Amino acid sequence: MTVKEQKVFGYLPNDTPPWGAMLSLGFQQFLTMFPATVLVAILTKFDVGITLLASGLGTIIALLVSKRKIPMYYGSSFSYIAVIITVMSQFAPDCFNSTAAYCPEGVKIVQVGIIVTAVFEILVGLLIMRIGKSALDRILPPVVTGSMAMVIGIALANAALGNAGNWAAPEMAATTWLVAFITLIATVIFSVYLQGKGLIGMLPILLGAIFGYIISIPFGLVHFDAVAQAPWFEMPKFTFPAFTNPDAWGMALSIALIFIATVPESTAHLYQMSLYIDELASELGQKPYNIKELIGLNLVADGTDDIVVGFLGGCAGTNYGENNSLMAITRNYSTAVLMTAGVMAMVLGFFGKLVTLVNTMPAAVVGGLSIYLFGVIGMQGVALIQSEKVNLFDPKQLAVGAIILICGIGGNLALPNGVFPFQIPFLFPNGIPAIVFAAIIGILINTLFLLVPPSLFGVKERDNINR
Repeated sequence: MTVKEQKVFGYLPNDTPPWGAMLSLGFQQFLTMFPATVLVAILTKFDVGITLLASGLGTIIALLVSKRKIPMYYGSSFSYIAVIITVMSQFAPDCFNSTAAYCPEGVKIVQVGIIVTAVFEILVGLLIMRIGKSALDRILPPVVTGSMAMVIGIALANAALGNAGNWAAPEMAATTWLVAFITLIATVIFSVYLQGKGLIGMLPILLGAIFGYIISIPFGLVHFDAVAQAPWFEMPKFTFPAFTNPDAWGMALSIALIFIATVPESTAHLYQMSLYIDELASELGQKPYNIKELIGLNLVADGTDDIVVGFLGGCAGTNYGENNSLMAITRNYSTAVLMTAGVMAMVLGFFGKLVTLVNTMPAAVVGGLSIYLFGVIGMQGVALIQSEKVNLFDPKQLAVGAIILICGIGGNLALPNGVFPFQIPFLFPNGIPAIVFAAIIGILINTLFLLVPPSLFGVKERDNINR
């Protein structure tokens, strides 16, 4: 009996699918990044239109920088939200605490920080390309990066619960809490029970947002007047970074230091994609791409994306794990498809009615989504420490993690404006934001253990678990 040879389907990074496939696959990638990218803009009061445009353009340029070897889509990063909220609360308090959807004065300050972040990412990427990743891992071990991820997620609890309970209008709290928890439960149900169901299974946040939005309408939380008045086409709100503002540079360093938590996230995404791409290449009879060896180049591409969004006025970026997962499901790793998705994002950034419609999203719905998303960020920190088998019976590891958690989470929730009162001229004239202080002190203590290892005092070094 003759066995028919089965054709292997899929696209490798340098493949260009036919136009029909490229458009449909590109639209799937756009839909997958859209909910989270837009939600970050809503939470931080950036312009939605420019965030979409910058996301698309940043992705295209980052792909070109990586010579189309690393298929990644770049959307808004949740990791920077807490420190951006701190910046907005200090430099644009009247706007940020109002019902305004966009606060340009605060955005201009944040832009400087995003650009400094880009410089850090590019320098670290170039350093890794020269000396390897192992040296970086000594300065930023999993106990530091994992603990920082936990801080970033949990420190945002105040923002999530504030939106859910509508602290700006306490008389509406009963209604908004109800809508927030309906949205939360629906989103969790979508994310758990739609796993492996194709494209729809990749969009639990979008589905949760739509469900919560519809539920909000009969409660009188949605108003369409602005949508009717908005033009179909509208120029996104470009802003220029506040380079001449001396206060911007201290805040810039605060924002840039958050890259400590995004480096391992980006690297993990690279390893994941490398595995899937090489499997498809093997099935197609081609040589492995081994993009896992391009850690440095990947970080340079990350930095390039942040330069683009920083200069345009979009949200700080990161390569998206949800888009990576979609690529794994569809077996489509074509960078041409990702560029197509980038063009779609850029075009839709000019649709005034779409941007205005997104801005009608009730705070209660945003709060419900945020409870889940911010909690997931925190749990990813736990997962990182767990996956790296960090030995938490080691006092050295415990000390680093414990201090980061208390200074970061406790400082953000307990201190006035979430700021430690250590004033450093030029850099931190108003004090050091808690999340940044936690990162600094965690790195310093870890460096102390590197320079003065416990073994000098006869203490036996403890290995990570099961290594």
